[in-house]
Amino acid sequence: MPVELMGRVDDTLTLAIQGYGWLPNRLRAGDTDVFRTRLAGQRAVALHGPDAVRFFYDERHVRRGGGVPEPLQATLFGKGAVHTLDGEAHRVRKAMFTALLMDRGFGALVERAEAAWDGAARSWVGRPVVLFDEAAQVLTRAVADWAGIPVDRDDEAALAADLVAMVDGFGTAGPRHWRARRARVRRERWLAGLVTGIRDGRVGAPPNSALVAVAEHREADGRLLDPRVAAVELLNILRPTAAVTWFVTFAGHALHRWPRYRDRLAAGDSTFAEAFAHEVRRFYPFAPFVGGRAVTDLTWQGTEIPAGAIVLLDLYGQNHDARLWPDPYRFDPDRFVGREIGAFDLIPQGGGDPRTGHRCPGEQITVALLRALSIRLARLDYQVPDQDLDIPLHRIPTRPNSGVEIVVVAARRPALRHAGDAPGSAAG
Repeated sequence: MPVELMGRVDDTLTLAIQGYGWLPNRLRAGDTDVFRTRLAGQRAVALHGPDAVRFFYDERHVRRGGGVPEPLQATLFGKGAVHTLDGEAHRVRKAMFTALLMDRGFGALVERAEAAWDGAARSWVGRPVVLFDEAAQVLTRAVADWAGIPVDRDDEAALAADLVAMVDGFGTAGPRHWRARRARVRRERWLAGLVTGIRDGRVGAPPNSALVAVAEHREADGRLLDPRVAAVELLNILRPTAAVTWFVTFAGHALHRWPRYRDRLAAGDSTFAEAFAHEVRRFYPFAPFVGGRAVTDLTWQGTEIPAGAIVLLDLYGQNHDARLWPDPYRFDPDRFVGREIGAFDLIPQGGGDPRTGHRCPGEQITVALLRALSIRLARLDYQVPDQDLDIPLHRIPTRPNSGVEIVVVAARRPALRHAGDAPGSAAG
């Protein structure tokens, strides 16, 4: 239960216990889209709904500079990252990412991921594999190659483990968190050396690669990025791509629970595959919320938000709001077939305009990768042995406990022999 601190409720312990359920539970209990609380002794206001998304992503209301806690900077984003900037500095840095991730034909990254998957899948035949672990290596191999970052084949598994660790450690204060910090220090040092090597001619890379673009990027004041900050931003290309591992694993969980979707995916219908990808991102938990700081004294829906207070935007709760998604705890990809997705309703990776705001510019890549790899997963002939497929909602970020173990019979499968749902664990 929350404890009283300086006359206000402090929800730090409740958040740690309830995880993804904390913010939606508080909102539901008060039948409201806003509430005031404290986290780690600091004033906080939590918001929910499409209008809250518009409010949150308006820089006149909420800034990200000073709003990203040090533990998240030291694990997930990196210190000095684009996520911590505002105003012109943010727009100039963000333009580098949108050019790389939205405008330069990221189809080449998807093609590399498909090729890496196909090569790996041949090695899976006849043995049990953990989908989470294998997807991480496939995605790491693809994105490093696409970004022009030289990685020895012997180091691929270690790099994949480090990228996964950075994501896996952002929502805890325990051993996972310290493993994430060590992984970030190790990989920032390595990438900073590559950036310096690009600049002095010791390291070669394709001229249009992400490695060269980041090494040569100039800030709003015309200066090159510090090599360590450049390394941070390279990791902000590698790490989010590796994070698609969570969604691929959730796709495997979904196909086990609702196998009737396998034939439609395996047929390669891109419209349905994209709808399936969106439903995986909506239904399964990844980021519970995002946060910033109030720029000035504000009011939203009659609730005062003092300047400097933490402002939280509910992601997981909005993606399960019955006002937006009828029967929200039913997995139904068809809800996205023929539906135009607005900038403020489906928000697993933030809301608003990714070109100008803080919404993830790699969201299109996430959807494209998940779409492509879900089709390939559906085409595998595999069995799912007994295992712990529970998805604990107190763990942030969560995933199926087993990582979804499969035993691959063949790289292609015959038509499904069943159409009903398999028994399995609910995702919450």
